Amino acid sequence: MNKERVLFVCIHNSARSQMAEAFLKQMAPDRFFVESAGIEPGILNPLVIEVMRETGIDISQNKTKSLSDFFKQGNRYEYVISVCDAASSDKCPIFPNIKQRLNWIFDDPSCLVGDKEAKLVQLRNIRDRIRQRVQEWVNSF
Repeated sequence: MNKERVLFVCIHNSARSQMAEAFLKQMAPDRFFVESAGIEPGILNPLVIEVMRETGIDISQNKTKSLSDFFKQGNRYEYVISVCDAASSDKCPIFPNIKQRLNWIFDDPSCLVGDKEAKLVQLRNIRDRIRQRVQEWVNSF
């Protein structure tokens, strides 16, 4: 069986898309080939590494990747899923031949306020919402 190709996209590929990619890889490795990229790639958020480690997933060696590089390379995907706000999602290039383009809106971890502990609490909430949404999507097949 051929795996369907999925691309998760967010602004910096530093948090939300990395989490979604990791969860889908964990939940359905036999069904999907999964990647993630950013519109303006940044640096992997160390707090995201921490909250993902709490779930047993180590993303500490992940690199941020550029959406434009994937597009220029001619990468093909059945599903392109943005995990940022609608305005940012509209900046994504249109990949040809996709089955479905989805936009799942999650708060931007780079905009969280408070001390480290307050940010971790908020980030765990975002992480858990992403995990739940990915699981619902996998279950919909």
